[in-house]
Amino acid sequence: MTSKEIILKFWQLMDSNNFESVQEVLSDNFVLDWPQSGERVHGLQNFARINSEYPSHGPWHFTINRIVAGDSDAVSDVSVTDGVQHARALSFFTISAGKITGIVEFWPEPYKAHSDRSHLVEQLENGFGTNK
Repeated sequence: MTSKEIILKFWQLMDSNNFESVQEVLSDNFVLDWPQSGERVHGLQNFARINSEYPSHGPWHFTINRIVAGDSDAVSDVSVTDGVQHARALSFFTISAGKITGIVEFWPEPYKAHSDRSHLVEQLENGFGTNK
């Protein structure tokens, strides 16, 4: 599989909400970093548990906005919702031997646009633009 195909499979498995199944595309020494909260998740089981135990109002759904992939790395921009909570994740993947070895992930918070530039911009639908 190409890097892009691996990332597509990752998000497909995440969308199943069977987070144990995501191990199919993760390496045994997988590491996830969340720089904004200063957290690191080691291992397949911890990755599955942290996703399974996160509070939700229903099943999680992941919409891929964009993927940019090279030979051994990829970046995805994904919208995430459980029907009540809405978020966006920017994920930087490292891939080796057909498996994801690491992810560095950012969860940016939306913010209100400054009114002093309203004459220079247009508002994006749902606050999120795409550049596919």
